[in-house]
Amino acid sequence: MILLRIIGDFLRALGQLGDARFRRVLWLGLGLTLALLVAIYAVVLGLISMVSPDTLTLPFLGEVEGLGALISLGSILFMTALSVFLMIPVASAFTGLFLEDVAAAVEARHYSHLPEPPRLSPWQAMIDSVNFFFLLVGVNILALLIYPLAGPLVPVVFWAVNGYLLGREYFQIAAMRRLGRTGARALYARHWGQVWLAGTLMAAPLTLPVVNLLVPVLGAASFTHLY
Repeated sequence: MILLRIIGDFLRALGQLGDARFRRVLWLGLGLTLALLVAIYAVVLGLISMVSPDTLTLPFLGEVEGLGALISLGSILFMTALSVFLMIPVASAFTGLFLEDVAAAVEARHYSHLPEPPRLSPWQAMIDSVNFFFLLVGVNILALLIYPLAGPLVPVVFWAVNGYLLGREYFQIAAMRRLGRTGARALYARHWGQVWLAGTLMAAPLTLPVVNLLVPVLGAASFTHLY
């Protein structure tokens, strides 16, 4: 029943992608995400070009040319794989930047009977988002110690750890809009299992290249419905 409710929340979020406010946030989120990935790729490519020769002399074969292009192609594949891990912190940063706008669009369409919530301080939301970003990175660094012991269950551990963290953050920020910080924490404490499950279902598609670009917007909307 809980799983079906969560899936229903996601489907309602998916059905609102045509909303003008959703599209605005979606394009802003996509633009910032792609800008981040391109910037990191440019740095990686620059470092590779500094240390890798374009030609290499091998015994019996002589000079082999075109290594730069081959390495550049490898760097594209590397960045595609790296985007899987980069999207986790991108999703966390998304909460402080866009969740308020997504939540307002969801409430305007589905919960118009509710009174207007007090506007959260952008500065406080940004501080919370930055603090959570470093928590997320720190926990994932510690999780690297567990992955070698998890064997084939590494993806499950990755989804569970990040699902717990992302779910808690998205839900509490959605709830804080109307309940305040104390009320949001109390509500989360009563429903943490359901929130964790929803967060895990959000973390899983974040590991799929291209698909993961849509997840932060849909996640923000889904957790607004969940609240």
